[in-house]
Amino acid sequence: MGLIRSSFFFLIGVGTGIYVAQNYNVPNVKKLTNDVIGMAKTYEETFRKKSSDDNKTKEKK
Repeated sequence: MGLIRSSFFFLIGVGTGIYVAQNYNVPNVKKLTNDVIGMAKTYEETFRKKSSDDNKTKEKK
C-alpha cells in the first residue's frame, strides 16, 4: 500500500510541475544557482584575508 500511495503523490507532483512550467514564467533554477555561486566566488576572492603563505610566495617572486 505504501508504494502505491508514494507513486500517486509523486505522479501528482510531476503533473503539477509540468503544468506550472508550461503555463507560468518559472525562472531557470540552474542558471540562477550558477550566478549566485559565481558572485560568491568573486566576493570571497575580493575580501579574502591574505595568509602568511601567500605573502611569502609573493615576496620570493
